[in-house]
Amino acid sequence: MSQGQSVWQENDDKYATLLNNAQAVRALCSAVEGTLGPKGLDVMLVGQQGEVIITNDGVTILEMMDVSHPIAKLVIQVARAQQHEVGDGTTTATVLAGALVQAGVDQVTRGVPAAKVVAGIQLGADFASEELRKRAVQLDGWDDPLLQRAVHIAGREQTDIVSLVLEAGKSVGWERLRDPRFRLAETVVAHEKASNEWFNGMLLKQKPLQREWLAERENCRVLVLRDSLEPEALDEQLLTTEAGFQQYMHLRANFMEQLERLHELDVGFIVLERGIHPEAEQFCLDHDMMVLQRVNRDDVQRVARLTGAKPLKRAALGKDVASLAGMLGCTARACYDERLERVRLYAPDAEAATPAARDKLVTLVVGASTREVVGERARIAADAAAALQAAIQGGILPGGGAAELAVAYVLERYRETVRGMEAFGIAAVAEALRKPMAQIVLNAGFNPLEKLEEARAAQAHEATDTIGIDCDTGAVLDVFDAGVVDPAAVKLHALKAASEVAAAVLRIHTVIKMRVDAG
Repeated sequence: MSQGQSVWQENDDKYATLLNNAQAVRALCSAVEGTLGPKGLDVMLVGQQGEVIITNDGVTILEMMDVSHPIAKLVIQVARAQQHEVGDGTTTATVLAGALVQAGVDQVTRGVPAAKVVAGIQLGADFASEELRKRAVQLDGWDDPLLQRAVHIAGREQTDIVSLVLEAGKSVGWERLRDPRFRLAETVVAHEKASNEWFNGMLLKQKPLQREWLAERENCRVLVLRDSLEPEALDEQLLTTEAGFQQYMHLRANFMEQLERLHELDVGFIVLERGIHPEAEQFCLDHDMMVLQRVNRDDVQRVARLTGAKPLKRAALGKDVASLAGMLGCTARACYDERLERVRLYAPDAEAATPAARDKLVTLVVGASTREVVGERARIAADAAAALQAAIQGGILPGGGAAELAVAYVLERYRETVRGMEAFGIAAVAEALRKPMAQIVLNAGFNPLEKLEEARAAQAHEATDTIGIDCDTGAVLDVFDAGVVDPAAVKLHALKAASEVAAAVLRIHTVIKMRVDAG
């Protein structure tokens, strides 16, 4: 064996774990990068039973893939984090993570210490994030065309979904959408029997107990119980005694008085986290009280926010009428939709709403002809809703990879001011930032090396970061003028998540399988 071959073999063994991990990341990213951009295509996922999902959504593809490599699973966490924090841009985050891992690996295998590369990546990502923030354009309101274009792009140019999301967003209000605790994307509901619509209220999966006789109530009060609706229970042994039986009859009488009190307060809709006693069920039927039982806790909380009701335990029913009245909510209408097999609960009228009913909840219902198609349309609607909210919260940036390309060249100039080997990590970030435009151009059928140079030359000549590539013609164009924009939050979080996972991958020296009992 020659000396050159010996050195090559030694380096190959030294970086075996790193190269194996990089290959796993590369294989995972290849599954989603073909979907990026306006010319990106869909992926068909096939299950073991022949079930099919056709989607363009990055996080759906990654979540549904059969993945066993631990590093590949780590990259999937990038998409999950992007989906959780922003709700859109999961493909961009994954592609950026893959590019950053590869660029970092290239630096390490040429001899740069991994710790220096990681430190440089962190420096570069922080610098690039600040540059992106400075470039973000804040929106002027609902009539701002850049807002509508951001939603249009995230909604994959499906005008019916885009219109639905914008109308629902206007109903919620600008200030409410700026609240990070509220997620408009979580209000999207898909159903193959539905038509596209939105309404101020929510859908509940549980069927009302009395739907055959009582399918609707209007302008009634709402009781929310994080409990069951039944008398207080006694030990069975006590019931065998005269005193125990008398106590049972007393509790039963108190319970019936409590039900009468609810009727007196005009309670017409009752939500229970647990079950209902048969006598209480009959009483509610006799007095036109619609009851939903065994509602999950999240929905119980949402009903409480919508109606202004205070979630109560069963003991609260023993309070006096005045006290109990202050704990009830109200609804403009509660009805069972037979077509959707859901209960529609509408927000109270403004004059009837209690002070506690502050959250203006909406539901976006998205329909299609089949279950497979409606699922994809729901994902598109959720992306559009997330983009709308992200754009309002953080402004927008040039799309099509133009902003990242501009920042990549600024980052290269910053690299020249950094002493030490951390500069190689900064160079890795700059290289990775070119990947979004390169992949979009490649998916459109053009040479990415040629088109990126054309775009960068045009940006330098025009002194602007809004120059990108027209995916139809391959010519340079101003993406702002063309309406190709993205929410700034999408790009910022994608870069943050990608840099974190790249740092984690580059730090791994070896992989050791744990004992079965070690976990």
